[in-house]
Amino acid sequence: MDELILRYSQLQENQYFDRKSARIKPKDIIKHLVAFANAEGGKLIIGIEDDGRISGFKTQRAHCIDEYKNICLIELKETPLMVRFETLDVKNENNQDDNILIISVDISANRVIKTNDGKVYLRQNDSSRELNFEQILQLQYDRGQSFFEDEVISEATLNDLNEELLDNYKEIMKVSNLSNEDVLTARNFIINGHITNAGILLFAKNPSRFLPQARLKVIKYSGVKAGVGVDINIIKEQIFDDAIPVIIKKSREFINSQLREFQYLDQDGRFKIMPEYPEFAWFEGIVNALTHRNYSIRGEYIKVLIFDDRLEIQSPGLLPNIVTIENILNQRYSRNPRIARVLSEFGWVKEMNEGVKRIYSEMEKLFLNKPHYSEPNNNVLLTLENNILNRSMRVDDKLKKEISSQKFEKLSSDERIILHYMYNTGSKMTTKIATDKLEKSGTFCRKLLKNLHKKDLLKWNGTSVNDKTQHYTLNF
Repeated sequence: MDELILRYSQLQENQYFDRKSARIKPKDIIKHLVAFANAEGGKLIIGIEDDGRISGFKTQRAHCIDEYKNICLIELKETPLMVRFETLDVKNENNQDDNILIISVDISANRVIKTNDGKVYLRQNDSSRELNFEQILQLQYDRGQSFFEDEVISEATLNDLNEELLDNYKEIMKVSNLSNEDVLTARNFIINGHITNAGILLFAKNPSRFLPQARLKVIKYSGVKAGVGVDINIIKEQIFDDAIPVIIKKSREFINSQLREFQYLDQDGRFKIMPEYPEFAWFEGIVNALTHRNYSIRGEYIKVLIFDDRLEIQSPGLLPNIVTIENILNQRYSRNPRIARVLSEFGWVKEMNEGVKRIYSEMEKLFLNKPHYSEPNNNVLLTLENNILNRSMRVDDKLKKEISSQKFEKLSSDERIILHYMYNTGSKMTTKIATDKLEKSGTFCRKLLKNLHKKDLLKWNGTSVNDKTQHYTLNF
C-alpha cells in the first residue's frame, strides 16, 4: 500500500484531519469543510471509514466523486471556500481498483465562512462544532483583523532561511524531493514571490533581523519579586531569537538547567526526585505562547520569569476574542493558524485546550496550586506557583530538631541553603558544588563551609588541604 494512503488510513482524526465513508451525503461534508476554513485549514478524506478501512467509491450506497466536488459550489455561494480536490488510485478492502478523494481546505484569512442557511462551524480538536450567535460575532471580530502571518517581507530571500530546519520539515512531511521554494509556496509561506512573516518566524536563520519582537527572554530572579536599581536581583538572563522551532528546543534546555529538584523518601524508604514544576506545564505554556502570541505587537517579546515561588510566562497580546479566561480549558482558536499547523507537524503543538487541561492535571499531580491565567497590560500571563515555602518550612522543622532551634536561627540564609541541599539529597559538599548552588565566589563558599565545620554542623573529609577529593558531610 502506498505510504501516503497508509498514513491516511492510520492517522488519528485531529484538528487538521478527518475522514469519511463515500456513503456520507455530499451535503453533510459541508460543515466539516466550513469548520476547517474557519479554524486552521485541514484535509477531509472521502472513501476511508472511521476505523481506517479503505472502502473507496465502489462500496454499496457510495456517492460519486463529482457530487462532492459540486456540492461546494451549490452550498457555499455567499462565502465560497478555497478548496483543492485530488483523486488517488487505491486498492479497496475487497482488493478492487478504486479511488479516494482528498479535499484540502485553506484557511479563510479575512472572513467567516457560513453555510447557505447561515450556520457557522469551527474545527475543535477532532470534531466540527456549530457556533452560537455570540461565538459567531466573536469569530467575525477576530477574522476582521488582517492576518499578520500572511504579510510579506519584501527584502527577505531564500538565503535568509535555515536550510537544516527546512530539510527537517520536508523530511517530516515526506516531500524531501521538492525544492524549498515549492514547499513554502504550497503552504503560503511565499506569496507572489515574497516570504511571509510566518515563513520568517518559522524558518529564518535570524528572524529578529526582520521582526525584532520575534524573541523569547528568560530571567531568573533571587527572591519573589523583580528588584530594580541598586536592588536588582537577576541571577541569570538569556535571550533566544532563533526560528520558533529552534527557540522551543533551546529554551527548554536552558530552563531545565535553572529549575530546582528535590529529593524525598517514598513509602518504601527510597529516595525520589520531585521537580520544582512538572516539565509539561511550563513547556506547554512556552509552546503556546510562541504559537499564539500577537506578533503584530512590535517592541514586545515573550518573557519567562523565574522567581523563588513561581514561574511566569508573559505573552504579548490578549487572548483571541473567541477564547476567554473562563473557557480556555474547552475553547480552541489560533491567532496564527499557519504557525500552529507547522508546529503541530513538528510535533510541538498539542490540541490547545487538551494541552491546557494537562497543564492543570500535571500541577495537581505534584500537589501544586492550579495554574492561573490572567490578562494584565495587554498580555496573556500564565502563572505556575511552586510550594517551595512549604517544602522549606518542613525541612527547617526537621533541621531544628536535628541541630536545635537556637543554633538553626543563627545560621545565615546561604548556610541554610547548603544544609537544606545536603539534608534533602544526602550529598557530600565541596567548594565547587557550593559555588554552583549559591552562585557566589569560590572564596566566599570556602569560608562558609569552614564556618559550618567550626560550628560542628559539617564534617571535613580529606587527608590534607591539597587533597583533590576532600569534601564535607553532615555532622548530625
